[in-house]
Amino acid sequence: MSLTTKIAFFFAVGFMATQSLATDVAILRNGFTIRHESRAPLGETTRLFLTSDGSSFVDIRTAEIDRIEQDLTPAPAVQTPAPEATAPSSAPAQTPTLAPIGRAAGNLVAPPPAPSINVADVVGAASGRYRLDPDLVNSVIRAESGFKVHAVSPKGAQGLMQLMPGTASKLGIQNAFDPAANVDGGTRYLRELLERYNFDIVKALAAYNAGPQRVEQYKGVPPYRETRLYVASIVRDFNRKKLAQQKAATANSAKPQSQAKANAAKPRTQTGATRSVVPTSAKRAASPAGN
Repeated sequence: MSLTTKIAFFFAVGFMATQSLATDVAILRNGFTIRHESRAPLGETTRLFLTSDGSSFVDIRTAEIDRIEQDLTPAPAVQTPAPEATAPSSAPAQTPTLAPIGRAAGNLVAPPPAPSINVADVVGAASGRYRLDPDLVNSVIRAESGFKVHAVSPKGAQGLMQLMPGTASKLGIQNAFDPAANVDGGTRYLRELLERYNFDIVKALAAYNAGPQRVEQYKGVPPYRETRLYVASIVRDFNRKKLAQQKAATANSAKPQSQAKANAAKPRTQTGATRSVVPTSAKRAASPAGN
């Protein structure tokens, strides 16, 4: 191999390595975006690795990805986190606008009785007000409280969407155990986070869990295992629901076609004004006597 060929070969390898390490943005058909370090096709899905070591990832149905673009945002400066920021449980709760949900310490409060209410109706109403997919809100509730109206976390987060008392107060919620008020406040906050991060669903969910200040500090999902598992769990649950809906829609659209084929295969019978093909002798045998 000549010297020129060797130089060209190593240059090409170096270029491909650089490309594999570049952060890309997967733009989904529903408008959400997911920044990732690398990706790999897995049958009908594509696995997006959120970290360079592959420890955190989400699986997206390939058909839901509209396109992939390179992330042109500046690379974050190397920061040394303060000792209290090394774990999500010690992350401070103060933010310039709203306190992060589920991060600040608070006193456990005995839940007051809440009126009987249909959670699905509450989620549907709040999702309509703030123009969010109710399946996404339901996925957040599932991860936060498991749909337990009176859930209280060790840190003091309350209700279906686990609002901290300080956050609930800033959202104007007097009773965080009221399902309608809790879901309304949590959905509104989630919408604000999506708008803040240009509808990057991964960043918005990370901010909901760890606080916006941590997402901005690390220019993405903070290096907290709890937060990464939280984000991946919600994205997987949301995508599972969308996939099930698509399969159901496909099956329903196929039913009329199958029915039409079945009808076409049946022997035709003459009805209505069509003349009878019953033999005359049979008619006479069936006629009443004397006619």
